[in-house]
Amino acid sequence: MSISDTDQYANLKQPGTVMPTQGYQHGTAQIPRNNTSKNSTANSSASTRCRPITRLGLGGVAIGNGFTPTSDEAAQHTLQAAIDAGIRYFDTSPWYGLGLSERRFGHALHTLKAEHYTLSTKVGRVLTATHQIPDTMWTDPAPFDYRYDYSANGVRRSIEDSLQRLGVSQIDIVYIHDLSPDNEKDLGMPWEQRFEEAVKGAMPELSRMREEGIIKAWGFGVNSPEPVLKALEVADPDIFLLACQYSLLDHSRALHETLPKIAEKGASAVIGSPLLAGYLGGRERYLYDGTIPEWAPGKRARVQRVLDEYGIDLRTASLQFAEAHPAVAAIIPGARTAAQVEANVQSLGVEIPQSFWDELKSEKLIEIDAPVPRSRQGN
Repeated sequence: MSISDTDQYANLKQPGTVMPTQGYQHGTAQIPRNNTSKNSTANSSASTRCRPITRLGLGGVAIGNGFTPTSDEAAQHTLQAAIDAGIRYFDTSPWYGLGLSERRFGHALHTLKAEHYTLSTKVGRVLTATHQIPDTMWTDPAPFDYRYDYSANGVRRSIEDSLQRLGVSQIDIVYIHDLSPDNEKDLGMPWEQRFEEAVKGAMPELSRMREEGIIKAWGFGVNSPEPVLKALEVADPDIFLLACQYSLLDHSRALHETLPKIAEKGASAVIGSPLLAGYLGGRERYLYDGTIPEWAPGKRARVQRVLDEYGIDLRTASLQFAEAHPAVAAIIPGARTAAQVEANVQSLGVEIPQSFWDELKSEKLIEIDAPVPRSRQGN
């Protein structure tokens, strides 16, 4: 008789709850860093392309009141916990809370010197003040409306607005946001039509801003692979935020198609939503629309049985798996509370034996050729 997948995580349904970290840790967890200087200039050489300083970052959806409201005070505690833990990559967007996430990130980051952290935000939506806040996924957002704009002027305007909201002097990485097939309804037209706008406007403008030193790198932040593969054909992007595409439960296409193509061009990937917006942290919520695929509960339960055998928690295995691919420059799980930040950091310090990954592969729970973390014990 199998253990109910729902019962296994019954105590993790409430916002802010944390899956306990399980497994052997080698002293204090150290956040891995990329072997690159933040002051590197991005050009055609892969060795000099900008990468986040730390391979663990903080995603800004929850800070922007994604899924449920978060107070300013709670958001600052979360951000400060990330800073105190040594996280030095922070990702936000004008879209997150309609500017709210950027304001909150900026308030926390002004205490750090710009050269000591990596900051990324996004372009594609321009915000304007309004008394009629649109109906979006955000709870209690800032009083702004938005319009899509992937033109050169729209990109400049968006970055200038982000700098104002953030209160910082420079943005390191800029992602062209949500120009993707899954967002066609909100885009108001076929995504390919918007993509052509970006080919003529956003992409060359971001390349110019990179050359001018205004930004260090640019790419796409999207939930599906099609725009990533297309952008690699027509431009020279540095880095891609692959949201919803590479996780312990679902990674085949990214592993065999998207990530190899990115690596071929000397670019890299940041993995957004490595916990599937909570599902791999025990939530009954899968990605951003919340709909759980029919296959997911059974697969999660099978993975959990192997985890129980080794005394490891699901979040820890999921974060380490997503970070292990050589084309991945960082993972950016979100966090609503300081405890969640601290748990994510702890997960990267857990020793997972090679035999655990071998068993997942033998049970066909992860792809046979998926890169996995190397055990320090050589197991």
